[in-house]
Amino acid sequence: MTGYSPPPVWTWNRQNGGRFATINRPVAGATHEAELPVGRHPMQLYSLGTPNGQKVTILLEELLALGHAGAEYDAWLINIGDGAQFSSGFVGVNPNSKIPALLDRSGAAPVRVFESGAILMYLAEKFGALLPAAGPDRAECLSWLFWQMGSAPYLGGGFGHFYAYAPEKFEYAIDRFSMEVKRQLDVLNRRLGESRFIAGAEYTIADIAIFPWYGGMVKGWLYGAGEFLSVHEYENVIRWADELMARPAVRRGRMVNRVSGDPSEQLRERHDASDFDTRTEDRIGTAKPE
Repeated sequence: MTGYSPPPVWTWNRQNGGRFATINRPVAGATHEAELPVGRHPMQLYSLGTPNGQKVTILLEELLALGHAGAEYDAWLINIGDGAQFSSGFVGVNPNSKIPALLDRSGAAPVRVFESGAILMYLAEKFGALLPAAGPDRAECLSWLFWQMGSAPYLGGGFGHFYAYAPEKFEYAIDRFSMEVKRQLDVLNRRLGESRFIAGAEYTIADIAIFPWYGGMVKGWLYGAGEFLSVHEYENVIRWADELMARPAVRRGRMVNRVSGDPSEQLRERHDASDFDTRTEDRIGTAKPE
């Protein structure tokens, strides 16, 4: 117990922001003027290789693997630690200042799409892939997609924040969100005990949305909390995560806009398919000057 009692009216204390004190604030809008770069491909993605960012790059790589040339994209790095999401250009694409944000320049006028779930639906519908067209299969897929959108904040903003990022450890908060994350993993484990993929027999955007968060958790990529949450108990989720990780498009998508981890798996920006072979951080970092 901290003994803290909320005042009648909340006021912003900049000193309580912890790791994110320099970028979090209680108001929206741009903090500085800066235009976004634009590449040569139809899709312009402004993102970072977080779980939410990986959803979109995995889908784009899957669409390209299926032969949809219109899904070619430039992935520009938005370093949220530096506040790049508050530039006037980025706010123009996503007024909520969160990654990922997509600008589709394939038509007469650019179309902006923000929120990762909305981007997945937009792209799946645009290319007619990885989302059932109608009926019960579509309803199942969208139900799980929106389950992810509603559930992951408990995993990331709740459990992840208090377990890994908060300046102090609070037992109540960690217990509260650990309980909920384990319940969510149990939901997935039960579902994947009766179905190969999240929405049924076919791989869909529901799998793509859920994998970076919950697949990442059971595979030990998130918060170093695998042992703490006993993720070995969720055998069906692990089986599913392993199957998705075997997909080349998933492996490529996880690399894009990453700024940490194994340098060979970091492709800070992606502007051509050949970048996976020539522009990863291990290659750039060890390249000799010409």
